[in-house]
Amino acid sequence: MTRASKAKSGKPKAVKASKTKKAPVTKTMKVRADEYFDKREIRSPAARLKSQIAALQTLIAHAKKASPYYRDILKDVKPAKITSLAALAKLPVTRKSDLAPRQKAMPPLGGLLAGKPSEIANVFQSPGPLYEAYGRPTAKMKDPWRFARAMWAAGCRPGDLVHNTFSYHLTPAGRMTEGSAHAIGCPVFPAGVGNTELQLDAIIQLQPRVYCGTPSFLKILLEKAKESGKPATSLTKGLVGGEALPPSLRAELKSLGAEVLQSYGTAELGLIAYESKAMEGMILDEDVIVEIVRPGTGDPVAPGEVGEVVVTVLANPVYPMIRFATGDLSAILPGISPCGRTNTRIKGWMGRADQTTKVKGMFVTPGQIGQVAARHPEIARARLEVSSENNLDAVVLKIEAKGHVSTVDATALAKAVAESFQSVCKLRGHVEVVATGSLPNDGKVIADLRTYQ
Repeated sequence: MTRASKAKSGKPKAVKASKTKKAPVTKTMKVRADEYFDKREIRSPAARLKSQIAALQTLIAHAKKASPYYRDILKDVKPAKITSLAALAKLPVTRKSDLAPRQKAMPPLGGLLAGKPSEIANVFQSPGPLYEAYGRPTAKMKDPWRFARAMWAAGCRPGDLVHNTFSYHLTPAGRMTEGSAHAIGCPVFPAGVGNTELQLDAIIQLQPRVYCGTPSFLKILLEKAKESGKPATSLTKGLVGGEALPPSLRAELKSLGAEVLQSYGTAELGLIAYESKAMEGMILDEDVIVEIVRPGTGDPVAPGEVGEVVVTVLANPVYPMIRFATGDLSAILPGISPCGRTNTRIKGWMGRADQTTKVKGMFVTPGQIGQVAARHPEIARARLEVSSENNLDAVVLKIEAKGHVSTVDATALAKAVAESFQSVCKLRGHVEVVATGSLPNDGKVIADLRTYQ
């Protein structure tokens, strides 16, 4: 999709670009008739591009009319002139770092809201803090968050009870996946995070078939269930997200009885891409246009080159996202998936274009570490190190104190900083007071030391 170029007539050559003869995919899987969520997943790339460009023109026209923010940044843009992906690539990029100060200056949503309050279903908060709005489900758009497509690919079917462990507090993941399950026709047990023993009791009693949540928490649940002598054998399918799913963890979950696939999305955008049973890259959602650009710019990179993921959502007119830079790194894969879905694939999450990182499903930013340090004038420098132990995220906030501190003072400081870290970042972490000058002089506030194998 992002590789389409203009022919001499000015029309995108999307079909030829996606049917490259030398693509590595040479064999198509055998699939059942109900394998696909809808027929849009298997339409021709040309038909998809035509539909998306028409939807894009409508979205830009609506955003300019109804949103003060887009009225300003797109004031010289004529929607009818946006007839190709090359034309889209010339529009301004909106970054998450741009939105927080705008929202403070122009509450509640920085002028991005393009709908009536009665059209809003939910307003969420993500780290920053940053706020996002989603429209109410309608007859035309039953699933504004669009995770139903990913859940279907993971094996979720009408009537399946979904055990949803994504958070329902402030952040959007719990509500998003619940709404998508309802769009399929699935009841949901809103488990949220924590309360492991109570959750196991519910699993044994209710026998849910599908799990939604982070893969690390699913591992905790299944291992504790096995240890208790009451295995959670009903949980055979799952859609996981919020953190990495290395092959070793996927294999562990399968050995415990659960086959899971990944989704990739954000609070602002909803679903971006998802895995299918082929597990060869992640397939783009039908209601997004994804570009891979050189980090810090809006310029598309060459096909296959790693760059920053920039997304335009075509299905949330209440809170438009046009060329939203995620800060995530990925790359386009050539060819189409062996599962038969014809949309563009990306390699999946390949890190961050900045030092922002995701820990236990929550983003942590250098600015947040700065906020923690600002609460304690004794701190000279702070550096968050993120590692992985047995496929579980672990964080250590290392701090250098101003001047010499005694062991007693260092212990008290570490305890106080740990409380501030949890308050600001909504995560628990270990705090270590280190010797002055011992932290690396590399400019990093957050060092992600995790490796995925």
